[in-house]
Amino acid sequence: MTELALNLKDGIKTGDKAGAQSDDKFEIRDYLRLDLFPHFLCPGCGHGIALRALLWAVHDLDIEKDQLAVVSGIGCSGRLSAYIDANTFHTTHGRPIAFATGLKLARPDLEVIVITGDGDCLAIGGNHLIHAARRNLNITCVMMNNEVYGMTGGQVSPTTSLDRFTTTTPLGNQEPGFDACALARGAGATFVGREVTLQTTALKNLIQEGISHDGFSFIEVISDCTEIYGRKNELGSSPEMVLSQKRSILPKFDGTAVDKPFRAGNWETGVLSRTERPEYYQAYRDHCHKMLGDRSGTKQ
Repeated sequence: MTELALNLKDGIKTGDKAGAQSDDKFEIRDYLRLDLFPHFLCPGCGHGIALRALLWAVHDLDIEKDQLAVVSGIGCSGRLSAYIDANTFHTTHGRPIAFATGLKLARPDLEVIVITGDGDCLAIGGNHLIHAARRNLNITCVMMNNEVYGMTGGQVSPTTSLDRFTTTTPLGNQEPGFDACALARGAGATFVGREVTLQTTALKNLIQEGISHDGFSFIEVISDCTEIYGRKNELGSSPEMVLSQKRSILPKFDGTAVDKPFRAGNWETGVLSRTERPEYYQAYRDHCHKMLGDRSGTKQ
């Protein structure tokens, strides 16, 4: 914890994972390492909105900063952990989930959150995502999806839309994009959700639900890279890119008004799936106690 953190006002109390709201008004500066500002994010980058939503969720859950551990990899999203005034770990490319797994097994008392990007998580880090979902360890993975490797040169990523221009697809991308949420759900994640940065309050609530869930939570955040991706594809100004997210959301449909949504969309948002099965750390610990007890002839 930095000296700055020690000088911040009191009032951030430890709460349970049920999500009781704090009476204190959320002030984002209380959760940031202000001595590292100004930040490096480009004007209009959606990652800053996502960071605010994440810290807002942490505040509403009353998670004490000493009990919060944030692990990130390489890329624009990976840099976000450096600004959070908590226990933070900036790891190698594609490996934040692997580091977070070891951390959570060694310190199950910590609230472990992974911040990663679409390239970091789904390309070089894809195997780690699959097996973390399979194990169902109690960590929360927040994946920022801006469809491009923004920091390292603007290359095509696993989620780049068809026909989009990047530095490695100068004639337009012809690879189909990953549905990250479908991948996480298929691999066994017990909480899967997606939200856009335009709907910041809904994003905060979704992250809060994910952190409160006992098991592996995967949350995809549809973000915007305005400089590297937006300019190359003539997607408009930063506000235009953010507002365009609304046109891409699949409308909620309850079957009472019309047969089909009146507007096409690609992204289903909110909680996409939630299931219950044994959380890995507790299941592993119980198994070890049972086996060691059986071998020693004692009853556990």
